[in-house]
Amino acid sequence: QINLSVIRQYVDYLVSEQNVKNVFVNGTTGEGLSLNIQERKQLAEEWVRQGKDKLDHVIIHVGALSLPESQELAKHAAAIGASGIAVIAPSFFKPRNKDELIAFLQKVASEAPVVPFYYYHIPPLTGVKIHVEELLDGIKERIPTFQGVKFSDRDLLDLAQCINKNEREEFVFLYGVDEQLLSALAIGADGAVGSTYNYLGQKTNLMLQAFAKPDLALARKYQ
Repeated sequence: QINLSVIRQYVDYLVSEQNVKNVFVNGTTGEGLSLNIQERKQLAEEWVRQGKDKLDHVIIHVGALSLPESQELAKHAAAIGASGIAVIAPSFFKPRNKDELIAFLQKVASEAPVVPFYYYHIPPLTGVKIHVEELLDGIKERIPTFQGVKFSDRDLLDLAQCINKNEREEFVFLYGVDEQLLSALAIGADGAVGSTYNYLGQKTNLMLQAFAKPDLALARKYQ
């Protein structure tokens, strides 16, 4: 059973104790795919409500094995004022190529036509190993709201190719393997969405500051 009453306290803790001002709701660590659709909606609503005027962004993961469920969650996220939505690839009947994957993503994104859309790339869990670099060609024409990628894979070559292709800086790449974040930053990642920043946010912010100076020796210490 979900406990909505603690979310207000959680938001205050993230902001005041960890200097974390962006959240990713109903993702992997949040066990979103283990919840029913009503529970996911309730959590999304409460995070948006409690994050108002405190958090900069509340991105809701709306991926599901069922396309209609994912579309319903996307429409709901738009209605409650989410800052963005994210979707993983379907993991049972998997897309066989980039065109099938983009077609799936487009059907979800179209239900929230003004909400920034992110592809949640996590092949260790979905088994979908289509390189993100392949997806970038023409994706903006198919999904006008496409904003970027939550890149949760250790394949830094694919990430580097994405960033090289992103010459006009149309997209953002948020890295999702916490223990490799410094390497991803060196390649050009824009930020991170991870499973440890809720309690290691302060140290991660110190690493980001050291990297920006740049003081790589200090950044390595915090990594």
